[in-house]
Amino acid sequence: MPSKSESCAVLTAAGSGSRLCCEGPKALVELSGRPLVWWAARGLRAGGVGAIVVTAPASSIEEFRSALSDIDDLTVVAGSDRSRQESVALGLAALGRCEADTVVLVHDAARPLTPPQVTERVIDAVAGGAGAVIPVLPVTDTLKTVDASGVVVGTPRRSDMVAVQTPQGFRWDVLIRAHEEGASLGADEARAATDDAGLVEAIGGSVQTVAGDERSMKVTRPLDLALAQILVAEETSA
Repeated sequence: MPSKSESCAVLTAAGSGSRLCCEGPKALVELSGRPLVWWAARGLRAGGVGAIVVTAPASSIEEFRSALSDIDDLTVVAGSDRSRQESVALGLAALGRCEADTVVLVHDAARPLTPPQVTERVIDAVAGGAGAVIPVLPVTDTLKTVDASGVVVGTPRRSDMVAVQTPQGFRWDVLIRAHEEGASLGADEARAATDDAGLVEAIGGSVQTVAGDERSMKVTRPLDLALAQILVAEETSA
């Protein structure tokens, strides 16, 4: 069980690689010789995270354990095939019972290159008193809201919008309460929360923002993977 003073994390990695045009779990797709999940776990550790629980597809547990064998204080458990929300809940259960003010992060393996500084900012904000913290970037595209038939019904101001990244950080008691109260949504992907901050919002909690980073891009499609490879190559040469 993590001590009161250290942070811990759930690293979600149970997604498929269909949009990345690969067979098997997306988190095991290699980036410069290492799987995406390894890079994500490495980044969390560099940002000051202690215990890490990785939620992986039930059929690939041993592959994940092998891929992450050189990262200490890390546990791999089976995630859910129904929703990300349910996978996070399983990861929280595997962490055990923590002190109420323990800092717990939720991160996506699909964001392998998140700089440690982003993780540090999130941890510091929660440790400083925030119940929930998310890293964000300004929106540069014009956004539209549309109805079910695809007709535009509104244009929100970009200045009112942000793009959300991970890791998201929380006080342990805040995140546990949010998951307990929203648990019924997790069984249905269409109704499940797409991020944990949304569950906190649903119980009336306040969510603070900190600066994200463009390098914390989400690897979803082949072009994303190609860009991530370029970033790794640049970092290595530097």
